[in-house]
Amino acid sequence: MITWQVAADGPLLRLDERLSRALVHPDRFSELLADLGNVQVAVPVLVVVLVYVAWRGRVRGTDRWWAAPLAAAVLMALVPALIVPVKELIARGGTPAVPPGTGYYPSGHTATAMIAYGASTLVLLPWLRTSYARRGAVAICVLLVACVSFGLVRRGYHWPLDVVASWCLGTVLLASLCLFLDRFRSEPQPK
Repeated sequence: MITWQVAADGPLLRLDERLSRALVHPDRFSELLADLGNVQVAVPVLVVVLVYVAWRGRVRGTDRWWAAPLAAAVLMALVPALIVPVKELIARGGTPAVPPGTGYYPSGHTATAMIAYGASTLVLLPWLRTSYARRGAVAICVLLVACVSFGLVRRGYHWPLDVVASWCLGTVLLASLCLFLDRFRSEPQPK
């Protein structure tokens, strides 16, 4: 529905523009928050977690220790494969705070942050011993994605709907990863 509203210049766009005008206040802090969604920041975090999880699984002798890290890596690779064609198709212009151009919808930074930090959390959760640590990891993940999202809108890099659309896409992708991991872990392991 969001994509349709953006593509058809629907009534949600006016609300989006009003909300953006109220929220945009470019400053260094919002820029730093937005930078947490850069590929150069978020993807290395994912890589470190995937290497750690793979190493722990291998050392422990877990069957198919490579499956969860590989699934998370494939999910991260899907982000540009899904985002770029939509950006090209919709060709939405940016806010007044950015140079003229198109390709702002949906937010690639938000999708990158959501998948990198979300997939990191999902594959790491089984290796965390306490429920406190697991809740803390989830809270940090949510906080990082919220900070990136806020920073992108506050700095004026993206319209609010650009960010919301990426939340929707990220939710679907992370739910798919979660289903895969649950199914993979519940399968009887060969002896």
